[in-house]
Amino acid sequence: MVEEILSKAFLVVVATVFAAATVVHGQEVPCFFIFGDSTFDSGNNNNLNSKAKVNFPPYGIDFPKGPTGRFTNGRTIPDIIGEKLGFKDFIPPFAEAPPEQAHTGLNYASGGGGLREETSQHLGDRISLKTQIQNHKKAIKRAKVPKKKLEQCLYAINIGSNDYINNYFRSNSSNNRRFKPGPYAYSLITLYRAHLKNLYRLGARKVILFGVCQIGCTPKMVESHGNGKGCALKVNDAVAIFNKNINDLVTDFNKKVKGAKFTFVDLFSGGDPLAYKILGFTIRDKGCCEVSPGEELCIPNHPVCANRTEYVFWDDIHSSEATNMMVAKGAFDGILTRPYSIPQLVKQ
Repeated sequence: MVEEILSKAFLVVVATVFAAATVVHGQEVPCFFIFGDSTFDSGNNNNLNSKAKVNFPPYGIDFPKGPTGRFTNGRTIPDIIGEKLGFKDFIPPFAEAPPEQAHTGLNYASGGGGLREETSQHLGDRISLKTQIQNHKKAIKRAKVPKKKLEQCLYAINIGSNDYINNYFRSNSSNNRRFKPGPYAYSLITLYRAHLKNLYRLGARKVILFGVCQIGCTPKMVESHGNGKGCALKVNDAVAIFNKNINDLVTDFNKKVKGAKFTFVDLFSGGDPLAYKILGFTIRDKGCCEVSPGEELCIPNHPVCANRTEYVFWDDIHSSEATNMMVAKGAFDGILTRPYSIPQLVKQ
């Protein structure tokens, strides 16, 4: 009971701080590199043979360039963080960028991407985190970006959701039969640790690791694993173990990895349904666009809701731009991060 009261008090503080203005500074880092899944993808899947791509309306309805491959109606979380860091342009997808863009930043994220190579294989082509880091290695070598410059850049990673949604909790997943939630989370964090060491060798020193949100509360998982009646607690409980492992990994890296600073963004606690209610989101149980039964993405060219700022979700799995703005602001201001806010991290 005490924990519940403290949690509610914390959320009230969060809502109050979110209401405050954020000061936008000049460009604070020389470059910004983005890795992850569909929540961060800005168009890398557009030309892949994949079901995980959204370069069609109504995606991008509120984005200046229209549909670009972003899995939302407007800007993504890294789009907004980039703006707050003072970048004049959005960081472009690796698939479409010229070689010299590696001096300013690249987005390697891919819809369906995961830590495990088999994750989302039923969706077709996708780019795992391992391959995203390989792409980064190619890009910085081709552009001859100095390592001293890379050490001053910011790196943001949001990965792991698909390893649960499109792997562990799929009805025919062998991993669900092979692993209990704890060992499965450990298998993921073992891969994550190895990938981050590779990224460190390539020059990464200032790294933001985003935790997995309460995916059990997404409309897709509520329907498939929550009997259509509420958040799928089994899913959220499994994800909570993985998030703790990420937080422990950040603590461990900050102690042991020379010259590197990591920070953890707690999307799980920040994405509590009560938090969204306090923040003014009135529609928290369904997406803004029309989705076919059993699917998760918007039906192409179909109508969408008019009051998009009141929706947590854009489709049945991805957040709206309004939600992305809240998350980005919380990460930037340090409300959702530990041990560093993003401005503190870039100044390390």
